[in-house]
Parts: sequence; structure tokens; C-alpha cells
Amino acid sequence: MTGEQPRQVELVVIGAGPGGYPAAFEAADRGMPVVLVSEDANPGGVCLQRGCIPSKALLHIAKLLFETREAGEWGVTFGEPKIDLDRVRVWKDSVVGKLTGGIRELCRARGVELLQARARFLDSQSLELTRPDGRQERLEFRRAILATGSSPVRTAALDIDDPRVIDSTGALELPSVPKRMLVVGGGYIGLELGTVYAAFGSRVTVVEMLPGLLAGADRDLVRPLAKRLGKIFEAIHLKTTVKSLAAKRDGIVAELDGENVPSPQTFDMVLIAVGRRPNSAQIGLENTKVEVDPRGFVRVDKQQRTADPSIWAIGDVAGEPMLAHKATREAKVAIQAMAGEPAEFDNIAIPAVVFTDPELAWCGLTETEAKQSRRNVKVVRFPWAASGRAQTLGRTEGLTKLIFDPETERVLGVGIVGPGAGELIGEGVLAVETAAVARDLMESIHAHPTLAETIMEAAEGFHGSATHLYRPRK
Repeated sequence: MTGEQPRQVELVVIGAGPGGYPAAFEAADRGMPVVLVSEDANPGGVCLQRGCIPSKALLHIAKLLFETREAGEWGVTFGEPKIDLDRVRVWKDSVVGKLTGGIRELCRARGVELLQARARFLDSQSLELTRPDGRQERLEFRRAILATGSSPVRTAALDIDDPRVIDSTGALELPSVPKRMLVVGGGYIGLELGTVYAAFGSRVTVVEMLPGLLAGADRDLVRPLAKRLGKIFEAIHLKTTVKSLAAKRDGIVAELDGENVPSPQTFDMVLIAVGRRPNSAQIGLENTKVEVDPRGFVRVDKQQRTADPSIWAIGDVAGEPMLAHKATREAKVAIQAMAGEPAEFDNIAIPAVVFTDPELAWCGLTETEAKQSRRNVKVVRFPWAASGRAQTLGRTEGLTKLIFDPETERVLGVGIVGPGAGELIGEGVLAVETAAVARDLMESIHAHPTLAETIMEAAEGFHGSATHLYRPRK
């Protein structure tokens, strides 16, 4: 620490991801002097640099590869695609570069000071900042927002020091296209990245300890995705664990424990995708009044306040679900609360999207949650086989599902599986948040032929039969 006098700031935001930089921007737009601290050289956080954005760029390429191979069924044949990994990396990195550059320019335009440093709390109103060159300085603040995000989990049994064992960050670097790849974890990260590598030519095996993929989603939504992935991947082993990994000259040897699962097996690359943990350790929270739960999440109230009156927390570090769009909403709430407005994080429909092919998305109450809480609901499903648009796309495996309160007709939840589900779920979020009822959806004219029509026709099913789906009256 230098002997210089500490700097004093009104507001410091620690972390420049999808929670941190929107918080800084909202504060600046309200006239608050703000300093945004990021460990990375560029703003955007994990989502922009090592998560959401680069993975979606690669998934777009993967979808294109699958479509060129499947087009033969429609009478259009292409030659086998040639993949130039170097150019793919350049494309991915250019997308990230444009977006991080845009955020940096918005910092400049708004007068937000962006500092690259690692921050550690010295007490409830001061930070120690360590710059990349090792230089340290003290920053005193009136208020702080903690937006430090999360990191991939690495279990001790599988944490071996070998470059062929990677996490999601390593997978997005596309070090190579392995002949055989093991994905440990059947959640959205493992399935998305497994899809990318399968499209590029890897023989992918997925191991999941639970009885099904994507544990948080309803089974009827997962089913079409699981069926398609069963054709794309070499194998999917459920109720299976990886007991150990061993680095050998010819590959990584995995000991698998599951019924009728061959073991050991050798892979050229292993992706560990078993979850993420909040970045709340080793940042000096013990020097403040901030409370952390046993899982490492910072405890906050509905205004994102921690137990320390000077510190707020948002995003992954402040609790599940660990989603970028939740963090952005929390950022707005925190700043509005600081400004004395009656803001609360009271959203009831936080959309979740899995960007595989088909995509899977849901919001609000799921059927599984309704059963667990013994809540009486009415569930209506509209299969995409009855959709004209789905037929023209050659993608009829999809399903749109609405969950209603049977007495009030209110839309409680929406689930969609199929191409573009991530875009379609926006209407579902609006319906749940605004307490729309079945007639609101069924009597709103939807363009034809579109996949969005499936939401309208599913709503028609609440009162009887959808136009393109006949159900005999009971």
C-alpha cells in the first residue's frame, strides 16, 4: 500500500459484468459520481467474455453446421463443411471485442471511471485495490455495490493438472476438436458446449448423476431435446458419476460408475461442467458486516441491501438463479433504492433459456413446482406438429406449454421447447408478469404462419380445442 492519501468516491461498483456495468450506468445517469472496478482488462464480465456471448456465437455456427447436414432431407445437398478453427476463434473474439468496446465507450460517454484492479474490502467503507502491475491503493467510498459474479466449480476428485481437462472457460477457447470428449454435467453449460463440439466433429459423451438432463426444467420440455441430443451425442449416461480421472499419454482415463456403463473409458478432452459458485471468498467480506450463507451467496433483501448499510450486492454473488438478465434487473433495483425510490426485486417471471438445438425456455411456475407444492393448476400443451410454421422449418418436435390457475384463468407459467424458444419466451414473461389470463393470449391476433401462434393456440386449449388441434370433449 502506498503512503498516498486514499481516494474518496461516492459509489464504487465492484465487477463489470451484466450486473456491475448496468448499475454504474444507472447511477451515472442519475448524476452519481461512480467508479467501476474490474479485474479484467475489458468490461463485460464472464457473460460477455467467457460465457453467454462467445458460447452463443459458437452455437450459431453449430446450428448452421447441423442444418447443412440435415438439408438433404429437403432436397438440398451441400458438401461436407470445412472448419477453420483459427477463423472461428477470430469471429468469436471479434463479437466479444465489439461488445466490450461498446461498453468501454459508454463508460466514457457517461463519465464512469473504469479501473482495472482486484478489490478487497478493508472495512465497511474502504477498499484495497491491486492493479495488474502490483501497485496498491486505498479507495474510500460512501456506498458500494458488490457484483463479483461466479466461477466454474471444480470438484477435488476431478481436479487434475492437465490441459486436456477444461472448464467452460477453456472450452470456449476451442483449443482443438478432440476425437472423443467427455462432458461431466448434464446442465445447460455442458449441453450447450457439448453441442458445439459435436457439431465440429467430436464424439461426445455426457455423464449426469441425476435421473435426467436439465434438472430445473419440466420433463415434457426436456424430452424432445434429449431425443435430439441422443442422436447428436455418442452417449448420454444418466444416474452416473465420474469416480476419477487419470492423465495418460493416450488420453484422460475416466472411471465411470453407472448401471451398464462401460468403464474405464479414454477421452481426448474432458469438460467439467458441474455448476458455478459465487465469487464471495477472498475479497475481505469478513472485514465488513456483510453476511454470507453456507453456499457462499451474499444475503440481501428485496432492495439488494446486505447486512452492511454501506454495501449492496447483485447478480450471481447475491443468489440464484445465476442469470445475466436477473443481474441487470437487480442493478436497476439497487440504484433506485439508493436514490430513495420504492424499488424492490419483486419479479415473478425470470426466464431461463438453454441455447441448444432445439432451444428450451421457461418462466414463472413450472408443472414440477406445482406438483411439489400441491398447487392446483391446469396445464395445456400445444405440439408443434400442429404448427404450419414448424412444418415449413422441418422442426415439428417442439412443444408450447401454458400453466394456468384453473379458477382465475391467470397465466402462471410458460414453457417452450423448439427452435427460437429463447425469443418466444418474452411473450410468456410479459403474460406472467402482467397477470394475463387465457383470453388475453387467445384473443390477441398472432401473425400467421409463425411459431408465436403456438402460444395463442395453447391458450385456446384452456377453453376447449385449439384451431389446429382437436381434443374430444370429456
